[in-house]
Amino acid sequence: MTGITTPDIATLKTQAKRLRSGLGESGHDISHGAALELVARQHGFRDWNTAHARADTPDGASPGRGVSALTIGSAVSGRYLGHAFTGRLVALQALSASGRFRATIQFDQPVDVVAFESFSSFRRRVTAVVDGAGRTREKTSDGRPHLELSL
Repeated sequence: MTGITTPDIATLKTQAKRLRSGLGESGHDISHGAALELVARQHGFRDWNTAHARADTPDGASPGRGVSALTIGSAVSGRYLGHAFTGRLVALQALSASGRFRATIQFDQPVDVVAFESFSSFRRRVTAVVDGAGRTREKTSDGRPHLELSL
């Protein structure tokens, strides 16, 4: 899986200036703040503040690596409750400066979350809090994280 790197702050601001200028030329005047918000959303962030925080990768991950490099719609893979999966990232929220993220993943194929042979329960979507490396704190009985993203 490859992540998309977040441009640095200067690049994001330059993109916002170009967007504002281009829209102004076509008769659509917007504020610089509105342009920053639009650029942030274009890169998959909820708002400008989130984009600004992620641009410097405070979780210690190098640019292009770790959960902070993912954007909404990114293809992801890994293991959920010990089962291999592939899917798409449908939501990602940075949880303050803790270096943790709330991620929602839509699986390509349902994952059976029950280990008992006579019973099954399939999940198509899961939301979990992961660290910058894509692992949950919560562990299964064999000591593996509930969710492990392959980054």
